[in-house]
Amino acid sequence: MSNGTAIDAGDPLAIAQGWLEAGRQVALATVMETWGSAPRPVGSHLVIDGDGNFEGSVSGGCVEGAVIAEAADVIDSGKPRMLEFGVADETAWQVGLSCGGRIRVYVERID
Repeated sequence: MSNGTAIDAGDPLAIAQGWLEAGRQVALATVMETWGSAPRPVGSHLVIDGDGNFEGSVSGGCVEGAVIAEAADVIDSGKPRMLEFGVADETAWQVGLSCGGRIRVYVERID
């Protein structure tokens, strides 16, 4: 995506900055903790705008869809959320963590 500013296409934080400068509402999701097998390491980022556009990755599969949906609420409310996904959760198969891992993802609006 291009918004007229030069940004590093591989860096979600740089993309978030570009989106903010373009006047978009933005949420940032960050992997805070992992246990067992997890597709992305601690510190991985996913940036989401108010229209549902996103860049980066915190997991993969349906976990990202769930995080994007939660990000919309975080953008609207301004209240951050800590999300947890994993095999102990009854939705583990639905969100794509049937591999045996768990992750915690912090989602916050950035201004």
